Amino acid sequence: MPAGPDTDPPGVSGGPPSWAEPELATLTSARFSDPAWIFERKLDGERCLGFARSAGVELLTRSRNEITTTFPEVASALAAQRDGDLVVDGEIVAFDGDQTRFERLQHRLGLAHPPDALLREVPVYYYVFDVLYAEGRDVRPLPLLERKEVLARCLRFRDPLRFTEHRTGDGEAFYAQACRAGWEGLIAKRADAPYHAGRSRDWLKFKCLGGQEFVIGGYTDPRRSRAGFGALLLGYYDADGELVYAGKVGTGFDTRTLRGLGARLAGLERDSPAFGKGRLPGPVGVHWVRPELVAQVGFAEWTDAGQLRQPRFQGLRDDKDPAEVAREVPS
Repeated sequence: MPAGPDTDPPGVSGGPPSWAEPELATLTSARFSDPAWIFERKLDGERCLGFARSAGVELLTRSRNEITTTFPEVASALAAQRDGDLVVDGEIVAFDGDQTRFERLQHRLGLAHPPDALLREVPVYYYVFDVLYAEGRDVRPLPLLERKEVLARCLRFRDPLRFTEHRTGDGEAFYAQACRAGWEGLIAKRADAPYHAGRSRDWLKFKCLGGQEFVIGGYTDPRRSRAGFGALLLGYYDADGELVYAGKVGTGFDTRTLRGLGARLAGLERDSPAFGKGRLPGPVGVHWVRPELVAQVGFAEWTDAGQLRQPRFQGLRDDKDPAEVAREVPS
């Protein structure tokens, strides 16, 4: 499917759009309670727009990668449980105990046709939190809480489809509860706002844990009996378009990832670093690569020198353009 703007802008009559740019939340350091806002659990998974029509179901990531056959149980459930043509927005997740873990979902990503054994080993769930088209109309112009009511009517929400619950008003207490429970955080949403394409301040991220995407700009040689590579060299783009070195991550990898990712990195090698800023490691045992891969990394905090403290690799992301990766700074 070619990239481009919304096929049908909000409010235009006709059938469901074949693509709609998703709304994105803005990171904030504010924590507040307000009856004009609702608060949802921030899930650690893959953002997914579901397009369910009489001709079939299509699942697309925020970067328009098709993942319909990667998650066949979700596509089948949307086809079976929908009421009419439908476009919904949500997050596909895999659980480790009672926590959603991108590391666990990673076992399913990139597989066009996962085997039945893997479907059983790593079950997924689609938490749907918004609807863009339903009941024969484009509902993006409606206030969020009205869209939630439409959403509750147009799907039956049997597993693996789940309705994303929310609280109204009491954001500070819910945030404290979320952090105690080990969640990533909350998403705060203005209750009366329409659905906007792109980054919006009508949706805000309250993060409990540090973590974001980083561009992979290099790797180090493995030591002793370790396979593949030792650590990944990470960076992000600043306002000048320069790739800034943010440190390296050497934990969070299993042997399969070390071998598979190591082979991919070897095919991306280049003679000089793509990093334009930051204090780079010495050249011994270091390999530079074209900045084409994006890693999700959890970490404790940023150091005063602009490096990651206690980083841990969580997985590769195929739903984000490397050029869009910037340092997330709360507003």
